[in-house]
This record gives sequence, structure tokens and C-alpha cells, in this order.
Amino acid sequence: MAAKPVTNIWHRMFGKSIESRGFVLALGGGGGRGLAHLGVLEALEEHGLKPEAIIGTSIGALFGAMYALEPDIKLMRSRVEALLHSEAFSRLELPHLAEAETADHTWLGKLTAAARQSVLYARAAKGVALTDTGALLNLVKTLCEGKEFSDIRIPLFVTATHFPSGEIEIFSKGDLPRSIAASMAIPGVFEPMEISGQHFVDGGLACELPAKEAKMVTKPGQLVVAINVGGRPNPDLRPSTVIAMLDWAIRIKSLYLRQYKAQFSDLLIEPVTGFRQWADFSRPDQEIERGRQAALEKMPELLTRLGLDS
Repeated sequence: MAAKPVTNIWHRMFGKSIESRGFVLALGGGGGRGLAHLGVLEALEEHGLKPEAIIGTSIGALFGAMYALEPDIKLMRSRVEALLHSEAFSRLELPHLAEAETADHTWLGKLTAAARQSVLYARAAKGVALTDTGALLNLVKTLCEGKEFSDIRIPLFVTATHFPSGEIEIFSKGDLPRSIAASMAIPGVFEPMEISGQHFVDGGLACELPAKEAKMVTKPGQLVVAINVGGRPNPDLRPSTVIAMLDWAIRIKSLYLRQYKAQFSDLLIEPVTGFRQWADFSRPDQEIERGRQAALEKMPELLTRLGLDS
């Protein structure tokens, strides 16, 4: 079950090396910060570039799948923006998680935050998830429009973490919505997702930036272009609750894991996503533009590496 980097997947499938120019896009996890992926795709399209394959983790798996099914960033952006204002998205109750730790130190801000914390603690005491996993799966199904891996137009690979072994799984066939939902199923927020009798959780636990895994799915001659939208601790905000402290600890762990994974990329794009929490999807235009600008800054290097700078 574990993803082993000793043999290239394409070589195992076809039994020979296949020379190819181009690049594989590795889209990392990061919740709302992952909206920057749309900006990166927008910049690539502006320069006539499309990936030859996509591998995604968590929100990167969702956006990667949407683009692999219909590689049109304008259409994709309009669908994502509509989603953020939809009832299906509101059922996830992510704003409650994002606002539980607030920088508003007024009496009203503290009172509101305390009320949200009380709701979260009550849910945590009753089960293993804070919000509805079924709502997550339904949202993914809506965005996939009933399509499966067999319908993709760009080869797609989705990472998830096996529960409870912790091993990395790379999905490239089977139930597409369930694979994506598994990749997004953050432990404690969503329940593990069942696929063929096995259970899986957020791919970001073991593979937040799937650059190393992207090396496994490249054809000879292809580059790995990795997009890191991971968060980092805000040095000016001291965690004051259990949930906030856990979030801080996860960010520290993730920071060093991403640094390790980034070594396997040929080109690393890192949008400046600030200190925003993963559950904050409140400023999509800002995040998308940050992704676009970060990609444009790296575009000359990418074009040179692809031999397209002449």
C-alpha cells in the first residue's frame, strides 16, 4: 500500500522508458490558502502551458481533479467562486473553525470566540469529527459532476493517508469523489473515508506537498513543478485555546515536512499566503492573485527549463 519511490509508475505500466518534455504539477494542501492554485493555473494558461499530469493533496487534489476533468481555468474559477457562496459549502461549517481563534480582543470578539469554542468542544466530546463528512463527499461529487478517473483529460493522481497505518496511498483509478474526499478528510474535522473496505484520511498528514510522489509519476524528461500553499505560525499571535495550540503544533510539523518534500521538485512556486488558517476561504480573489503573481515570478525559469524561452 505504501508509495515506494524506487520505480517510476509509468515504467511499471508500459515496461519501458517514455521520453517526454513537459511537466507534472504537484498541488499541495492548505485549505483556503489552496485557492492560490487557481492563480498558478491561470498564469500557466496565459503562457500556453498545461501540465502533462497532476498530483494533488487535499485541496490540491480537489482543484487538480477539477482542472484535469475540464482544463479551462476561467470556467473552473467561476465554479469555485459559486461554490464558496453555496449552501453545500456552508454545510461544512468551516467558517466556525476559522473564527474559533480570533485576533479580535474586544469583549464582544472574545465572547463570540468563546461561544464558538463551546460548540466545538461539545462536538468533540460526542464523536471523532467536528463537522459532517457526508457534506464533504456531496460537495466533491457536485464539483466532479458525476465523473470518474476514466473521464479525466489530464492524468491525475490523488494522495491520501491510510488509517491507521499512516502509509501514503496514491489513487489513479476507482471512485474519484471518494478518493478526493479521503485526501481532504482532516482527522478530527472529518471522519476517515472508506474506500474498498479500507479507511483513509487527509493526504497532507504524510504528503502535504507531493513533490516526492510526483517524481514517481513523471515520464523521463518531465519536470516536477510543485506549488506550496502551506501555512506557518503567526509570531504575533500566541495560541490561547486547545484547538489553537493543536493548530500551531500541526503547522510546525507541516512546515518541516514541506521543506523536506520540496527538495524533490525541479521548480518550486510558493505564493505568499500569510498566516491565514486553513479553514478561511473568505478572500478568494486575494489568494488567487497571490498564486498568479508567484507563478509569473517563476515563469522565466520554467520556460527556460522547458526549452521555450527562445
